[in-house]
Amino acid sequence: MDSPCYCDLLRTAARKTTAIYDRHLAAVELTLAQYRLLKRISRTGKLSITELASLCDLDRSTVGRNVQVLVRHELVEETSCGDGRRSMLSLSETGRQRLAAAVPLWHAAQTEIEATLGPDKIAAITGLSGAL
Repeated sequence: MDSPCYCDLLRTAARKTTAIYDRHLAAVELTLAQYRLLKRISRTGKLSITELASLCDLDRSTVGRNVQVLVRHELVEETSCGDGRRSMLSLSETGRQRLAAAVPLWHAAQTEIEATLGPDKIAAITGLSGAL
C-alpha cells in the first residue's frame, strides 16, 4: 500500500494555515509573507536583502521580489550602502504603522488556529518544526 506523500500533506496544511493568516491580515492589506518580512525588518532595524533572506530561511530572489512590493507600497525604504552593490532595508513610517495595525490581526489568526487544532496538535506542529 502506498503511503501518503508527507511533503504534499505538509504543503497542504501550510497553504490552509497561510489562508487563515491572510484572511485576518487582509484588513490591513498585508499577506502573511509581507507581515513576516516587515516583522523581521522591524526587529533588525536595517539589513540587506541577503541578510533578510537568511533570517527568514528563504531564497534571496523570493525575498527580493517580495521586498519590491513592499517598497512599491511605501512600507519599506531602500537606501544605498554607497558601494553600488548593496542596499539596506528599513521600515518606513507607513510600514511601522501598518505593522502595528497588523499585530493584533496576526494574534487573532493565531487564536483561531489554536482553537481549531487544540493544544495537542499545536504541540505536534511545534515538535515537527523543530525536528526537521
